[in-house]
Amino acid sequence: MAELTHFDGKGDAHMVDVSDKDVTSRTAVAAGHVKMLPETLEMITQGRAKKGDVLGVARLAGIMGAKKTPDLIPLCHPLPVTKVAVELTPDPALPGVQIEATVKTTGQTGVEMEALTAVSVAALTLYDMVKAVEKSMQIGDIRLVMKEGGKSGRYEAS
Repeated sequence: MAELTHFDGKGDAHMVDVSDKDVTSRTAVAAGHVKMLPETLEMITQGRAKKGDVLGVARLAGIMGAKKTPDLIPLCHPLPVTKVAVELTPDPALPGVQIEATVKTTGQTGVEMEALTAVSVAALTLYDMVKAVEKSMQIGDIRLVMKEGGKSGRYEAS
């Protein structure tokens, strides 16, 4: 098992020193979903939500969330994020909305937290926009799907 890097020899939390790491191209993809009643999903896909374009606003919120990650997660490094893409896909089989975020940078540390934050903020925004109609929606299965770049190379979830 890998050693925890956010703790020093005394066990105190600290920001990891990445100054000796190579600058490489790094990408992370995260995913999650918001499960809801079929009627709520239909309202979203038909554009009948009173607050407006639910998927468009949630997409924008996810992008903004990725850019604000170091303000939200105490030990994250501020990174020059070069790309954030957030896709929200209605899924009648769930029923709900599948969310996927891709984040890229060229730097000394990865963008996994930015991708996970993008998915989380998009999901929370989607919930916020239609909670008046359905409070029982479930946000779930937020996870890292893939990361590449850096010393540890490529990871893909099974």
